[in-house]
Amino acid sequence: MAEVYSKLRTPLVLGDKSLRQVTDDICAPMDAKAGPLWWLAFTMAMTMVAAGVVTTVYQIMTGVGTWGLNNTVGWAFDITNFVFWIGIGHAGTLISAILFLFRQKWRTSVNRSAEAMTIIAVICAGIYPIIHMGRPWLAFWFVPYPNFRGPLWVNFRSPLIWDMFAISTYLTISLVFWYVGLIPDLATLRDRAKSKLRRKLAGIFSLGWNGSGRHWIRYESVYLLLAGLATPLVVSVHTIVSWDFATSVIPGWHTTIFPPYFVAGAVFSGFAMVLTLMIITRKVLHFEEYITLHHIESMTKIIIATGSIVGFAYLTELFTAWYSGNEYEQFAFANRMFGPYAWAYWIMVSCNVIAPQFFWIRRLRRSVVTVFILSIVINVGMWFERFVIIMTSLTRDFLPGSWSAYTPTWIEIGTMVGSFGLFFALFLIFARLLPMIAVAEVKSVLGYGRTVLDAAGALVRKNGKAAAPGATRTEKKDAVHSSVQ
Repeated sequence: MAEVYSKLRTPLVLGDKSLRQVTDDICAPMDAKAGPLWWLAFTMAMTMVAAGVVTTVYQIMTGVGTWGLNNTVGWAFDITNFVFWIGIGHAGTLISAILFLFRQKWRTSVNRSAEAMTIIAVICAGIYPIIHMGRPWLAFWFVPYPNFRGPLWVNFRSPLIWDMFAISTYLTISLVFWYVGLIPDLATLRDRAKSKLRRKLAGIFSLGWNGSGRHWIRYESVYLLLAGLATPLVVSVHTIVSWDFATSVIPGWHTTIFPPYFVAGAVFSGFAMVLTLMIITRKVLHFEEYITLHHIESMTKIIIATGSIVGFAYLTELFTAWYSGNEYEQFAFANRMFGPYAWAYWIMVSCNVIAPQFFWIRRLRRSVVTVFILSIVINVGMWFERFVIIMTSLTRDFLPGSWSAYTPTWIEIGTMVGSFGLFFALFLIFARLLPMIAVAEVKSVLGYGRTVLDAAGALVRKNGKAAAPGATRTEKKDAVHSSVQ
């Protein structure tokens, strides 16, 4: 990528970094031993994972009757978590693929972690349909492979099969996209490795990368192609997940606004989670010069846009229910606002509609503490959005005689805690093993947002010629020109 020098833009990397400094700074967390904060966080995450493993094994051995389900509510807490995690997984691909196609260079400091977050979140989501089957050891029956079971075949009209295809396709493309982006950095790790095992593994996975012009040309072609493939998946995957609800006849679910509403909500929640993770990362790993306030502010602007779409979707749902004249639809939304789960509805509205509006104020957008708190609030709100959609419609359907309340059991809560633990544990392991920031991509934007003179230090170091400390403006100009030539 060509470097952009302009004082009209905001620098994407602070400090007068050389190429070597960028590599050293980003690889430092992997070279050093894990600190007490990492171990504390990892211990907490693994404790949550242990709780999830115990409850999952128990429910598999005992049956899904351990859940708080009944004849009316057939799948509640777990599909809430399933849709929530799928939504979280969307921001990674959006940042990497769509922003790459639009040539948004600020993505370079956050895309690697966001892609990892995508893969981990999709893994967490995939757990729930498998558990819900009741007999997870037969999960391979999802796959329409040639078999000898006669007429027994997958039901392509089942939303469960749609989910299987959507999730597996999305996971595959996201994984390949993430891996291809890692190849230049894996070669860097190979060249810096001190242990034989690390050098060997990095050497295998870097596929013989040597940084030649031919490698770069092929790499950028493949990366562009994968970005083009991954972009429609952002829209298609959550559209298919929304069809799980929209194709049913349950009041409150049977609506055509669900696909765009779910996609916008997924991007909204995904960016909130990226912000939560990135703010912790920049503080703990001292990445303040790479994940700057400009990056944080850019992501909050996307949250304002997608949050406004989500708020508009809430209003559209209410208007559609009223305008349809369908008494069941009207009751479904009245029940959401004033029924037994009204508390969840108003938490959802407060977190998803009101909270993002604070980002209109520039001072708050650039306040790290405020952004961190609001990102968590939005994550909570988006979980409640899934809960409200599912619970309020299922507990009160067409027949008042079948109405039934639902309360999650400790088994369901333990499974949810375990999925969050798995998410954080895998992310922490990722932080120890691989660069959290794309080293090669960040190097390509070192000069972004700088004038030629501001970038003099970086340019001359790259070419091994530096102006003397305290050099005059003319001497710096000469040093830059000689470096460029």
